[in-house]
Amino acid sequence: MATSRTGYPRMDLGEEYKGRKRKKPHSASTSAPLRHAEGLKPPVLSTASGLLNMLKEKHPILKLHALNNLNVFMEKFWPEIAAEIAQIELVYENEHFEHRHLAALVASKVFYHLGDLTESLVYALGAASLFNVAERSEYVQTLVAKCVDEYISINARLEKGEGCFYLDPRLVEVVDRVLDQCLMDGKSEQALGIALECRRLDKLEEAITTGQHPETNLSYCLKLSQTFVNSRHFRQDVLRLLVENYQRLQEPDYLSLSQCLMLLDEPQEVAKMLQALIRGDGRNASVAYQVAFDLFETENQRFLTRVDEFLQDFEASESPQNHDMELNSNFTRSSLTTQPALNDKQRPVDSDSDHKAVDSSEPEFDYNAGALASSSQNPPAMELDRQCQDIGSPRKGMQRLSFHERLKKLKGILSGDIPINLHLRFLNSNNRSDLLLLKTIKQSLETRSSSICHTATIYTNALLHAGTKVDTFLRENLGWLRYSTNWAKFSATAGLGVIYRGYLDQGMSLLAPYLPQHRGSPFSEGGALYALGLIYANHGKRVRHFLLECLRNANHEVIQHGVCLGIGLAGLATADDEIYEEVKGILYRESAVAGEAAGIAMGLLYVGSGTDKAGEMLAYVQDTQHEKIMRGLALGIALTVYGRENEADSLIERMTRDQNPVMRHGGMCAWAMAYKGTANTTAIRRLLHHAVHDVSDDVKRAAVIALGFVLCTQPEQTPRIVSLLAESHNAYVRYGASLAIGISCAGTASKTAIALLEPLITDSIDFVRQGALIAMAMVLIQHTEAYEARVGPFRKQLENIMKNRYEEPMTKMGAILAQGILDAGGRNVNILLKSRNGHCRMTATVGMAIFCQFWYWYPFIYFISLSFSPTAFIGLTEELRVPKFNFISQTKPSMFAYPPPTPTPLRDSSPSNPNPTPAMLSIAAKRPHVDAKDRNMNNTKTPAPITQEATRITAPACYSPKSCTGINESSHDHVAAKANLPSTHSLSKKLKTTFAPGESSRNSELPSFLTRYDQTTDDMAKQQQQQDPPARIEESVDPPTPPHEEPASEVLNNPTRAISAQVKFFHFPHSNRFVPLLPQRQPSGFVMLLDTQPSSEPEAQYMWDDVEED
Repeated sequence: MATSRTGYPRMDLGEEYKGRKRKKPHSASTSAPLRHAEGLKPPVLSTASGLLNMLKEKHPILKLHALNNLNVFMEKFWPEIAAEIAQIELVYENEHFEHRHLAALVASKVFYHLGDLTESLVYALGAASLFNVAERSEYVQTLVAKCVDEYISINARLEKGEGCFYLDPRLVEVVDRVLDQCLMDGKSEQALGIALECRRLDKLEEAITTGQHPETNLSYCLKLSQTFVNSRHFRQDVLRLLVENYQRLQEPDYLSLSQCLMLLDEPQEVAKMLQALIRGDGRNASVAYQVAFDLFETENQRFLTRVDEFLQDFEASESPQNHDMELNSNFTRSSLTTQPALNDKQRPVDSDSDHKAVDSSEPEFDYNAGALASSSQNPPAMELDRQCQDIGSPRKGMQRLSFHERLKKLKGILSGDIPINLHLRFLNSNNRSDLLLLKTIKQSLETRSSSICHTATIYTNALLHAGTKVDTFLRENLGWLRYSTNWAKFSATAGLGVIYRGYLDQGMSLLAPYLPQHRGSPFSEGGALYALGLIYANHGKRVRHFLLECLRNANHEVIQHGVCLGIGLAGLATADDEIYEEVKGILYRESAVAGEAAGIAMGLLYVGSGTDKAGEMLAYVQDTQHEKIMRGLALGIALTVYGRENEADSLIERMTRDQNPVMRHGGMCAWAMAYKGTANTTAIRRLLHHAVHDVSDDVKRAAVIALGFVLCTQPEQTPRIVSLLAESHNAYVRYGASLAIGISCAGTASKTAIALLEPLITDSIDFVRQGALIAMAMVLIQHTEAYEARVGPFRKQLENIMKNRYEEPMTKMGAILAQGILDAGGRNVNILLKSRNGHCRMTATVGMAIFCQFWYWYPFIYFISLSFSPTAFIGLTEELRVPKFNFISQTKPSMFAYPPPTPTPLRDSSPSNPNPTPAMLSIAAKRPHVDAKDRNMNNTKTPAPITQEATRITAPACYSPKSCTGINESSHDHVAAKANLPSTHSLSKKLKTTFAPGESSRNSELPSFLTRYDQTTDDMAKQQQQQDPPARIEESVDPPTPPHEEPASEVLNNPTRAISAQVKFFHFPHSNRFVPLLPQRQPSGFVMLLDTQPSSEPEAQYMWDDVEED
């Protein structure tokens, strides 16, 4: 059986072989079946037939020897071994064979090479401990991934109640070994990801706590829970686990902890944490303010209102005596001590107070202890200064704030008063809106514009000045605005709401002339009520009563339309039942115009509530015959399931299976709202299915647009998913693909997104070009040509489209709106659908969703202003003052600079400008290109250089005949009018042009009246030359200066414009007096500062000190 030709060692099989001279055989110990793992050199084989034959032997040692060698030489002989896989399976099935697990391992490798991973996994599980998950081979890594995927799949089906599946304990054991091996290798992030996907909370907590950096593991786990966990219920379990582990840290991350509590909808715990922080020292109070600013950015006003209510309860529980005691003793505690501050149960409370006691049975985290411990890591000098302040040495020029003063500031942040006022100050002081751009658009449309382009210009004016309070263009063009009639007047008045957005104290007075009590046009009154909602969007407590009265008293459908939109915006996500009943009364009047707005208003009131009112709205859709009412209700239903994810699946399924395409359209919007920012694979798959197979073009378009909302937190994935849809034969699908890219990739300047949008800009269908232009503006907003080379050509392309008289009105409207989006908010805002913490901004997402419905109703364009967010760095001290200090942006200034203003084409000559820049007409520019034949036709000597007096041509003064004396007016003006030229007298008299010697004045190419005039002026020019010979234009030009090298960095001042791509280049020198309080946080938005030199001279300078009084 064994010969020397086989190449493997002969076995000791009998006495007859003892006399032969041979090598000593290797020991075949049954306790170590994998003998080659002991470091012995494996034999050299040319075939595996001998080993396969040994499997048929009855002696177990022979089988063991064969299996050992087959396992070693599997990579070389697996095709030959695969032919005898049945024999290997028989060996494994023999339960009396001691080493059957080795046979399973060999069989697993054979099936792996054959490509059957399912069978390979089955035998790998049968190999038990011989399947070494620590091995770095391709076979093991592939099988481990297959094992984890199988575990995830079975576990998910079991959670859905599918009892026909069984979770093999061997599979669980392999997953446990994989997780343990990751922790042993120090791969905490990999272990966290596997534990989350497998939904193993026990292993997740082990991975968090056993790692070297628990804080980093917690942050990474929080990020994964918001992006890769599809089940909302399991995500809440993960968040509760994270809250417990955050609270166990010696130095809790209060920013992340507050985000977890917000996602868990636990406002009381957030209020307790903030209340404990503001009781601490100045550093802890600043942390509380930073937490409040970050919570405000999420725009979950209902949650913030409830936090404010709990804070009011804490304030009411404070007696004057306790208040005085705290003022004298709170800041005298040494921050280095580990003794925790008194919590709510230990603090004495007045018996007359209406404080709500907290249930003592619930475990309570001592936020004060963590807060005090967190400040012990300061440098010694800084810590000493802070101790001195705590003992009673107040900072020069500053007084200590009491608990009630800090609480008042904290409530001002949560209510939005302080951050909104700071944003408005920033937008007003840094406004770079270009009025000349609007004038250029208006002039290009003046003679041949349609009503669409006229209205689009009004929309663009509102977007360009969003939040800046600059209405100059409207005031200077009142006559032009008189062309606005009916709904155009409604839109023009509503645009004031975008311009004045955020001016909560002045909103009513600013719009007073247009509100219903003045008995004006119903279109103006309806637009004013809509504008009021835009001003107070998500902060409408001040105007709730007024809008409710207007809703009850409105009799005209236009006013009802405006007030429904306004009250829906003002009461966003408040779930106000009283307002809902009044709006429902408008809906039941069966007015198509008012009913559509009423349906949307219902959805705005119950955003994200998952209320049962959605069923009532759905039932009314089946009863009404008005398509506009159906569409409004369908969109309202979609808003109610905002963020509900799988809880909304049954409702969405009902909508998407409806025979009415309007309801299926609403179902697509519901997918977008329910799974916004989750990148859920189920939602993406369903949306792609409808985008391809639905029979309605509107449903296809809505399905593709919804992809942009689902993927808004992962913009790098959107172009890849919609790339084929952007090339679809269906124009509606191409339009939807363009908007999906714009929504998801807004403000990113993604090169992949730009490459997909560029062909769509030149599409053959006008509305596809419109959508592509708007989407490109969203992608390139706030970016410069130095950062993305496509910005400059795109701006030029917009200008050409607006000036092209033959362009389709739809495309021209898209270009005008794109210009407004590109420079929105005075060039100081960006489109942000997610906060800096990665959570979707509710108001921004809802606003963008309704903006996409402008396909049916143009006034919805203003909803895009809800997604605007100022891109500002605003540093604040403990007293919420804005200090003046500098820091460095370590990149070239041109990379993130403001776009250059529109160049002034003409400039008046006035006493203030005695030396106007000379202008050369086109006839003079073409002068060097005159044909030689034309020059020879003159048959005259070469005249001396002709000099004509020149200046800028301005309108309308230079066109007046009174400015051109001594000219025959009656014989020439009618010719100029027909030629569409300015007055010939002012043109010729004020033109200054120099021709080269040897060239005629090209009078033969001019109209006859110009020829006669030029002949009369030759003598005048010669007389002037005798007195003062003119210099050639080429000689008067200064020599070119050498190009100035752009610096590699620039110094910025607080506050400043800070684009999202720019903040990573910010650097705060250690020598600065003010530095960010939390260096690990992204330096953008509202940033709390730490004063490192509180007692230094001179005293710091501040700005906007009256912001709280505004």
